[in-house]
Amino acid sequence: MAKCTIRYWAAAKEAAGTAEETVDADNLAQALAAARRLHPDDRFQRVLGSCSLLVGENPVGRRPHGDVEVTEGTVIEVLPPFAGG
Repeated sequence: MAKCTIRYWAAAKEAAGTAEETVDADNLAQALAAARRLHPDDRFQRVLGSCSLLVGENPVGRRPHGDVEVTEGTVIEVLPPFAGG
């Protein structure tokens, strides 16, 4: 497994109680499962479910999370929806 960094922004940062953390994973699904284990409260789960994700600066979009590989040093950005115009 690779060590990757999850960075939380805005409401995701508030729900996680931290700006970033390191998890061990081989793919995005494993990384998000690790984050859910670290933050089992309902609020974090809801916020995470509404976020857009970037892996290594590339949008994940609708790709299955298990198909998105992570390697040592990969950065996963967790971006909640932003209000505004």
